[in-house]
Amino acid sequence: MARIAGVDIPRDKRVDVSLRYIYGIGPNNAVKIIGQAQVNPATRVRDLTDDEVNRLREIIDRDFVVEGDLRREVRQNIQRLIEINSYRGLRHRRNLPVHGQRTKTNARTKRGARRTVAGKRKSTAKK
Repeated sequence: MARIAGVDIPRDKRVDVSLRYIYGIGPNNAVKIIGQAQVNPATRVRDLTDDEVNRLREIIDRDFVVEGDLRREVRQNIQRLIEINSYRGLRHRRNLPVHGQRTKTNARTKRGARRTVAGKRKSTAKK
């Protein structure tokens, strides 16, 4: 199993797909990396030579912020928003959607499971 940027990428998948397992590398960046390293995107990871793996590793280390560094950077950006009391920071602090989504309905994944309120029951229809 090839280890790039501290991540064991899957051996049985194509190179362009398996590079996406690295946090910070999506489809577009994977294609760019493969083009720079001059690797055929259709090759499986298990078929890569050591030289090709080293080229991929060098390009990612040199040109991209990935994994731990990227996670730390994102966390610091969110923390900065919270500290300066921006609106987005307040939304992060209250664990609510940040990008203007509605919360009257939806937003269940962010707000958590429903909490039932006592005394709120649908009235039965009168005859």
